[in-house]
Amino acid sequence: MIIDTHLHLIYRDRLSYPWLQDVPPLDADFTYERYISEAARLGISSVLHMEVDVRPDDIPAETRMVEDLSREPGSLLRGVIASCRPEDPGFASYLETQQANPFVKGFRRVLHVVPDDVSEGALFRENIKRLSGTSLTFDLCMLPHQIDKANALIDLAPDVTFVLDHCGVPDIKGHGYDVWKTGITEIAKRDNVLVKISGIPAYGDLDNWTLEDLKPYFEHTISAFGFGRAIWGSDWPVCTLGGGLSTWVATTQALLHGCTVEEKNRLFSGNARQLWQLG
Repeated sequence: MIIDTHLHLIYRDRLSYPWLQDVPPLDADFTYERYISEAARLGISSVLHMEVDVRPDDIPAETRMVEDLSREPGSLLRGVIASCRPEDPGFASYLETQQANPFVKGFRRVLHVVPDDVSEGALFRENIKRLSGTSLTFDLCMLPHQIDKANALIDLAPDVTFVLDHCGVPDIKGHGYDVWKTGITEIAKRDNVLVKISGIPAYGDLDNWTLEDLKPYFEHTISAFGFGRAIWGSDWPVCTLGGGLSTWVATTQALLHGCTVEEKNRLFSGNARQLWQLG
């Protein structure tokens, strides 16, 4: 069975998503019902919702919306990775509120859409350190040239568990393997980081990527982190840009050819279950 640790739901009638206007294929409603109609056929048994960079004043409403969806009969939603703004003075109060909600499993602040120095601010770094001792994780969504900034955050908070999204967002279409590989090797040296095997078809040639295009990135990521620090995510609906949910599940299975049952189980479910205490 599969735990999907990276589902985005888009309900434009309930929340505001300013960035969607720049990505017309995603500027639509991607509902839980639409997702589950396909996911239920693929062995996906539990799901974590990943924040979708809603308008800042909609952040609490996004968490409430997903939690409400999780209460519907038969829902596979088990928690959220909530949006946050560690650069804001109100983060400490926000953290206290979210920490009291067991449905919140961690946080993410997308950092490749803001100036590089946002993560270098004193307040941002102080607030990341506040996650120490909370069991809440922090997802890193950063480009290869920003890996040094990710490492700086990780080193400041060795007691916080970080999750590197999308294999470190490699530029597969632009053949950016060497720069990406160096960064992955370096960040993987830090024991408090896991990597998410997710999203990479969207970084290849959307119309013509092949298994062979993705294989070097998958193989080096696993070589650097090992199966003990890798988790799986769909990145739906972004994955629809590069083939869709079924294609990504099948591609992952093909990439895992020759791996042991234990290795596959750790990637698809075991590590996520342990990290976020999922039933």
